[in-house]
Amino acid sequence: MSQKKLKVGILGATGMVGQRFVSLLENHPWFEVTLVAASANSAGKTYQEAVSNRWAMKTPIPAAVSGLVVKDASDVEGISQEADFVFCAVDMPKDEIKKLEEDYARHETPLVSNNSAHRGTFDVPMMVPEVNADHAKVIDFQRKRLGTRRGFIAVKPNCSLQSYVPLLAPLAKFGIRKVSVCTYQAISGAGKTFESWPEMVDNVIPFIKGEEEKSEQEPLKIFGRIEGDRIVNAQGMQFSAQCIRVAASDGHLAAVSASFDQKPSREDILNAWKHFAGYPQHKNLPSAPKPFITYFEEDNRPQTKLDRDLGHGMGITAGRLREDSLFDWKFVGLSHNTVRGAAGGAILTAELLMSEGYIQPK
Repeated sequence: MSQKKLKVGILGATGMVGQRFVSLLENHPWFEVTLVAASANSAGKTYQEAVSNRWAMKTPIPAAVSGLVVKDASDVEGISQEADFVFCAVDMPKDEIKKLEEDYARHETPLVSNNSAHRGTFDVPMMVPEVNADHAKVIDFQRKRLGTRRGFIAVKPNCSLQSYVPLLAPLAKFGIRKVSVCTYQAISGAGKTFESWPEMVDNVIPFIKGEEEKSEQEPLKIFGRIEGDRIVNAQGMQFSAQCIRVAASDGHLAAVSASFDQKPSREDILNAWKHFAGYPQHKNLPSAPKPFITYFEEDNRPQTKLDRDLGHGMGITAGRLREDSLFDWKFVGLSHNTVRGAAGGAILTAELLMSEGYIQPK
């Protein structure tokens, strides 16, 4: 790997996920944040001024970024001239995001997105790097469609999926048939803190717009395969989801019940989790957690507050594996929603794509 760091831009850098990108990329061995962009309202201010009292991370604003002048994310041509590639976490209507991301790709700037706009696009890989690294190959077909040489779009899935899809992936060899999941999602998933959303203190809201549809549909693409010039959804498996907002600052927890074509034993499942490693672990990517999955034998683990930061927030934790009276097995999973589930997952995806040669210096 080249010692020269790639120049990275962050679109939507002032929001919750954008701030997480800035924080996680401080001292990254491969990437250097040289450009931050947001809406026209923030453009022209220094990053320090733009985030002002809205900085929500536990660590200070990185000194190398605080003085950067925020650019207008709509200046595709100007930003494309300055960045080797960009991360996208803009807060805009879906149709506008879709066009903006494609504009960057057509300007030969690879874009790795936290947004949902292109998750359903047939030749855009939606990646959990440990699970479907092979989907990167569809980028070759996407470039042909877009008429680009180096530009493309890759996305990461919805944050809620990270708490259960990585736990199902090692069990796919047993034939996943039906999955029922209930996710208990932190307020940072809505870009909020308890200071900005006091109504969530001592509260639970049993509805998150759009989350259940994403939680049921996106796993099918992740477990799908490339056929011709596109990714085709997996067949023969079904997902049912309920998504609930709870009074936690960070961390999404999932209660999962699953049935299989061939019911595995408890030992089969625990061994599959213990020994599961994907492309990031095998290639020693900078953000790859080791181990990827950690199982707790204690009845009261994993807990959101105690375990969300395992593996620097990139690890997946599991517990309470037991037989289910309606399905085969049930268990609990946990992931950090703004690290593994958002910015960290996108950074790991970019590391994979750089390792495979899809992202290179301009």
